[in-house]
Amino acid sequence: MNDILPADQPYWHFIMKKASTILSDYGFEKIDTPIVESTHLFLRSVGETSDIVEKEMYNFKTKGGDELSLRPEGTAAVARAYIEHGMSVMPHPVQLWYFGPFFRHDNPQAGRFRQFHQLGVESFGDDNAATDATLIFVAYKLLESLGLKNMVVKINSIGDASCRPQYIKALKDYYRNRSKKICNKCKRRHKTNILRLLDCEDQNCRELGKDAPQMLDFLDEECRAHFKNALEFLDETKVPYLLESRLVRGLDYYTRTVFEIWPEEKEGGNNYQWALCGGGRYDKLVNFLGGPKTPASGWSMGIERVILTLKGSEALVPEHHPQPKIFIAQLGELAKRKSLLLFEEFRNHGIIARASFGRDSIKSQLRIANRLGIKYTLIMGQKEALDGTVILREMNSGVQETVLQDKILEMVKQRLKN
Repeated sequence: MNDILPADQPYWHFIMKKASTILSDYGFEKIDTPIVESTHLFLRSVGETSDIVEKEMYNFKTKGGDELSLRPEGTAAVARAYIEHGMSVMPHPVQLWYFGPFFRHDNPQAGRFRQFHQLGVESFGDDNAATDATLIFVAYKLLESLGLKNMVVKINSIGDASCRPQYIKALKDYYRNRSKKICNKCKRRHKTNILRLLDCEDQNCRELGKDAPQMLDFLDEECRAHFKNALEFLDETKVPYLLESRLVRGLDYYTRTVFEIWPEEKEGGNNYQWALCGGGRYDKLVNFLGGPKTPASGWSMGIERVILTLKGSEALVPEHHPQPKIFIAQLGELAKRKSLLLFEEFRNHGIIARASFGRDSIKSQLRIANRLGIKYTLIMGQKEALDGTVILREMNSGVQETVLQDKILEMVKQRLKN
């Protein structure tokens, strides 16, 4: 698991500020769900044969016998909240977004920690292909607003219960005489979830799967029309996409449209080649969890991956904290107390100040002010505290003057204007 150090906080603040603005503009409302949920929720929604459930979930039993899990993903929890709080009677579509930590016992590597953070959106109540394309468009525009360029959407349709069984049968026929050559993980998947053979990262498995049948050839009329409409919508918005027949996503609840957004591939290779965002449609999930029949779609974005990609790009991330305008240096207990009140007065008037109230050396405090690139320092010692004055020092020239404390705010304002 990973610490988020102060040096990285500007990235987190930048992403959250952009996301909250854009998602609010598109009508999404924020929801927060618990970090701990019933294990049964994920067994039912994510799928008992998925990698997440089989190997990656953090499960535990309480003293009262409840079986709980640290949440490995966000969609199931938001769908549970949608049902539990009667959101089906609200005007639709119900559009929600979330942000927070998630947990998977995965192999730690760059951009993939066992505690990781996702930003996600879910839209309930609309089965139109325009919704799929709109969600992709919003995700793409959010990543663009962060300064990322030349991304591509990889997109596929995995059909639904009316046409997928025929495809799975064709896939089983294809692998029947190849099953001995696939990796051990795929040998297990061959028996439990054969679709996952398509996105195996093992090079030998990828070679074996090159000529595998494609889901697009098995789509029925409705699924084909849905996918065609989604692509035409993306064409209109100029969002670049590639049809990716191997894309199936790793969760059992997906139907029809699935997609991922990838960063540009750099010359000479990119150490950070991974999906920044992924999602799709899950029309059966709400009903499967005990709610009314509700079409839905959504996506999630890996924040750690986005930040590493930002660091490797030319994107400019603004500092989280604005540049302080003044520094308040003090010497003596009375001066410290009065300086703290002076600090608060400047803060209340929107002037950002810095101080180091634990230090007694004026010289060391001035060094801090210099390091921060501050133009003016206010100095208060025992004499100034008793006299009701403060010394205003211009850091570049070293010129100092004594000013009454009740006049210093207006004088600093004037100096900063000039």
